[in-house]
Amino acid sequence: MGNLYGIVDSDLSRLTELSRKYPEAKAYTSVESAIEDGYHGYVIATPAETHFSIGSFLLNRNQNVLIEKPLALSSADSVKLIELAQESGSRLMVGHVLLFHPAILKIKEAIDGGFIGNLLYMYSNRLNLGTVRTEENVFWSFAPHDISVFNFLIGKSPVFMHASGGCFLQKEIHDSVIAFFAYPDNIKGHIFVSWLHPYKEQKLVVIGSEGMLTFEDSSPEKRVLYHKKGIAWVNGKPVKREEAEEIIPYDMSSPLENELKYFIEHLDMEIEISDGRSAHEVVRILEQASRCLTLENDMNREAAVC
Repeated sequence: MGNLYGIVDSDLSRLTELSRKYPEAKAYTSVESAIEDGYHGYVIATPAETHFSIGSFLLNRNQNVLIEKPLALSSADSVKLIELAQESGSRLMVGHVLLFHPAILKIKEAIDGGFIGNLLYMYSNRLNLGTVRTEENVFWSFAPHDISVFNFLIGKSPVFMHASGGCFLQKEIHDSVIAFFAYPDNIKGHIFVSWLHPYKEQKLVVIGSEGMLTFEDSSPEKRVLYHKKGIAWVNGKPVKREEAEEIIPYDMSSPLENELKYFIEHLDMEIEISDGRSAHEVVRILEQASRCLTLENDMNREAAVC
């Protein structure tokens, strides 16, 4: 894109490798040294546990920041980052890349335009064999994508949620989790994530009163399909309504490039998509899920003792 001017990495071998790949970018071993050269924006693509410390360092120095998801590992820290951005007048954006996926934007357009009638229910599967993390569970690793998409498509945060899962490979680290959500207007949904699964699947299904939409990002075609299906009431009885499915065309541009382009174009403008507040909601929901999973583990241990 022609906007990469510097790379920071504390791993010298990795930094050397990246310098060979991107010779036009200046190499740094610390953020402190990089900030001296006065760049317009910084992208924090580091382990999640470093997001708060690096993000707060940059925001305290009036820098514009794009932080990879999740914004932080606690809602308290995410609030602090938002406050720092407000106090400094800096731009704070979070890398919820699916909010810049043309297929998701097309689905959002269809929902808002009433194309499938009233929104009733949606679910997302994000499944694979690996990559297994040792410092975070599968919900923190996979689900931020789906939570951000749910909130974006519905336009609201859930009023209730519950999560349940299992730890099979490592103690206290969940490998499989399913979470249920209730939103205003009686909209429901669930997210199923697992890194202990025989095949890769990234599927979103949206159910409306007049039709349904599906998008499978893991498929080669990556189609958005409109299913003319539903239930009609005839003489007080439910009758299945089913017609041919329809392919919904959309722009096939790169979500990551769209995200970076948006950040670059908004260095002097208000961030409206994937801003700090929407990212904070994702962290808050992740925390709530963690409390549910911890409570479930405690109950299982008590049951085993009994």
